[in-house]
Amino acid sequence: MSTHEPIKTLPLVLSEPRGRKKPPPHLADLDEAGRKALLEEMGLPGFRAKQVSTHYFSRLVDDPAEMTDLPAGQRDDLVSTLLPELMTPLRTMEADKGTTRKTLWKLFDGALVESVLMRYPDRATMCVSSQAGCGMACPFCATGMGGLQRNMSTAEIVEQVVAGARSLARGEVPGGPGRVSNVVFMGMGEPLANYKAVVGAVRRLTDPAPAGLGMSARGVTVSTVGLVPRIKQLADEGIPVTLALSLHAPDDELRNELVPINTRFSVAETVDAAYEYFEKTHRRVSIEYAMMRGINDQAHRADLLADVLNERGHGWVHVNLIPLNPIEGSKWTASDPADEREFVRRLEAKGVPTTVRDTRGREIDGACGQLAAKE
Repeated sequence: MSTHEPIKTLPLVLSEPRGRKKPPPHLADLDEAGRKALLEEMGLPGFRAKQVSTHYFSRLVDDPAEMTDLPAGQRDDLVSTLLPELMTPLRTMEADKGTTRKTLWKLFDGALVESVLMRYPDRATMCVSSQAGCGMACPFCATGMGGLQRNMSTAEIVEQVVAGARSLARGEVPGGPGRVSNVVFMGMGEPLANYKAVVGAVRRLTDPAPAGLGMSARGVTVSTVGLVPRIKQLADEGIPVTLALSLHAPDDELRNELVPINTRFSVAETVDAAYEYFEKTHRRVSIEYAMMRGINDQAHRADLLADVLNERGHGWVHVNLIPLNPIEGSKWTASDPADEREFVRRLEAKGVPTTVRDTRGREIDGACGQLAAKE
């Protein structure tokens, strides 16, 4: 039995509130044929779509004056049709000597979201939001406490990555000019609850330039708390992204409290879906596990977690332990370092590869579970 008091949570919300206006269509929402069709609908020459796409995805240009290959008389119409302004940066905060940058964005309808750019010596990772807020109601996460405002469009998701790519290309981040090598869907929201837009964004990120950003699918990680039917659907998309499953507990009793979607899909069903994903895509699955002192960090839970994962086979999974990031007013804290070490030792003793996540951006509330998008 759990020794902690029952946890109070918000209700689980799987679909966005009705009646929200949609952002204007943007070239990142559309494939190449769709972009051409949109221009033709507006009475503009369809072949110009490829030139605008080249400016956006390949050259990372955001000033129409630099798009000199577009005829001056049509330039404004072409840009306003294919590149409407979707989001405005309100504030950027920096940590880790400027190599971690968190940006607060205001969307067209006033909704607020955050993205985080993290530069490492060997890679640069963009952590993007896929919803304004989140309806999954996990009680230890700042984003979940705010509820769900709305889903983001494909282009709003892509724009976060393109903005990060511009900052790197222009040398605004310490370390000289660079490029985005990795994208993780671990910002605000449950990516698989906004399935169509998220898969659209993954396709734009991985489409060869100038149709998209030309990233490798292996550099993209889609995180989920475990929407089982959507995990199965993602496995059939033919895009070998990494799946990250936020498990946080190996037993149903505790996971029902920590991750309320578990009341719909049990630990066994969720881990089965993740294993199926591995079988179909041959991509090793990442298990995310936020370590919470006295809640889920006991030695017996480490043993149980290893057993649950090993039941399906070996070599298909990697555990990512996340020291719980503090949230203002929360009663929960990170595990004691000795308990964390013992947890790692027990998983590794049973042959489960394990790492402890680097908690970058903590002092600017830019680390896992801290994004709350407050003005």
